[in-house]
Amino acid sequence: MNQQETYQQKVIHIVENTNQQNSDSTAFKKILPQLLEKGLDKINLSMFNEEMRKDLLNAMGEEYLRKGKFPEAMKSFILTGNKKKLSDLGDEYDKVGLITSAIDAYGLADAKEKLLKTGTRCLNDGKLGDAIKAFRALNNTELLTKVGDDCLKKSRWEYAIEVFHAINNKQKLAELGDKCLQEHQFAYTAKAYELSEDKERLSKLGDACLKEGLIKTAVDAYTKAGNEIMIQFIKENFLKE
Repeated sequence: MNQQETYQQKVIHIVENTNQQNSDSTAFKKILPQLLEKGLDKINLSMFNEEMRKDLLNAMGEEYLRKGKFPEAMKSFILTGNKKKLSDLGDEYDKVGLITSAIDAYGLADAKEKLLKTGTRCLNDGKLGDAIKAFRALNNTELLTKVGDDCLKKSRWEYAIEVFHAINNKQKLAELGDKCLQEHQFAYTAKAYELSEDKERLSKLGDACLKEGLIKTAVDAYTKAGNEIMIQFIKENFLKE
């Protein structure tokens, strides 16, 4: 065993088992490969001051990024609150087509311009889920409403419900439910009406389901509407043995 290996093992022992303080960050860079191999979840840095911990974690994050280990890099930069590196990581995710992860990184970095650019691109490319994710990270009600309306036009019910619920637009949810009801999309209708908290419309859904012979769905709708008369009617006329 050479002298360098002996030194590295001693420093690893310090990191894991003692309260000794070390201010020489260069020494830690020498043992970076061993620490990377152990992984973030298995190293103990509690005995070092905040500056030292950040230096080491940032160094690990940069090395993970260089090696293409993006999730590990993200965790490192989250632990240090390094928004610049998180933004850079988002760029790397974007380059390899992992758009959802890129948006996650941009959101953590509070990179508003990149979120807007990525969200707009996703909207234009028809990647509605990612567009919604980006605009939600921006908390941009205007853009989210635009996405929701686009989803409504394209009958992308699930995304439209997600958007209008996110911005708490009950009127849009009710209108969405009406359109789903016209298309006999009863499951989406029920979800939209329930989120809009419109009991009158829920009863209307129950009526439509009852006409179609969808007894259970009708009961669920009437129950959410608090329509005890119709629930009793169904029990008396359809659910008796």
